[in-house]
Amino acid sequence: MTVNWGFLGAGFVASRGLAPAVHASRGAHLYTVASRDEKRSATLEPERVHATYDDLLVDESVDAVYISLSNSQHIEWVTKSIEAGKHVLCEKPLGLNAKETEAMFDVATNNDRLLIEAVWGRWHPRFARMVDIVTRGDIGDLEHIETAFTFTSEMTDNYRLSPDMGGGALLDVGCYQAHAWVALTQGATDLSITELARTVGPTGIDLTTDVNVRINHVTTAHAVSSFALPSNQQFIVRGSNGQISTESGEAFTTWNEASSLLVNGVREDFPVTNAFVEMVENVSRVIDGDSGWVVPSADSIRVAQILDVIASTKTNQE
Repeated sequence: MTVNWGFLGAGFVASRGLAPAVHASRGAHLYTVASRDEKRSATLEPERVHATYDDLLVDESVDAVYISLSNSQHIEWVTKSIEAGKHVLCEKPLGLNAKETEAMFDVATNNDRLLIEAVWGRWHPRFARMVDIVTRGDIGDLEHIETAFTFTSEMTDNYRLSPDMGGGALLDVGCYQAHAWVALTQGATDLSITELARTVGPTGIDLTTDVNVRINHVTTAHAVSSFALPSNQQFIVRGSNGQISTESGEAFTTWNEASSLLVNGVREDFPVTNAFVEMVENVSRVIDGDSGWVVPSADSIRVAQILDVIASTKTNQE
């Protein structure tokens, strides 16, 4: 069976990342798109265009919905999509907070539908390899995770600049790093903040969040998320008997390029990979009842809880 996908939203990620991935994926078909601009929807080359989100959701030919709307719109349209009988793949962060995230998964469970957070980097074979190395103990006991995802933003009139719409660096790029913590520590079941610095911009969102934490009492982690610092993606994992780090290819968003990993001084190379395609194919297989990997709901909920803790913690300057 081929899964018929409907898109709510036709913005940058949908048009540059997901639409080409669905077109390139086995077992997936870009059936329809709905957005604020029907001409823009048509540029994604779906089989048909719907004028409104509601029109798309009542289309019985749609099996699954991909949502790439502003963060504050996720809970409304995830809920409506699931209640319309559709499986859902929704952009990260899934909710503005853990309460929203948990509520959406409750709706999915009650309606026997899949809800998956589209943290596409987690489908990359290099990320999976890092998790495997740590889980098997190849670098000994996990001691420290060092990450950064920063860039100097030139955004204007963008929901990422609005606190009410779920803006800010922590939600936008910090979620990648929190997902790394959860994946590498089997859920980051216990987490405490040891240091926190935050820079707030003129619109009220965090331009930079710099946080140190202790995970499961034994592992430390440091993450920097920023719209104001020079462009940098870093991912280093240190253990009692070794270290792994991303080398060529962006640490969290390597896309359509070869990449590499340094494992205890030995380079491992990964071929050109489109993790969007990996995500779409895996999700489509699971929807079709076949084998495939998807981000567990428990991981998405735990990441939302962690981001809540960081966002609600006061700094010395506040």
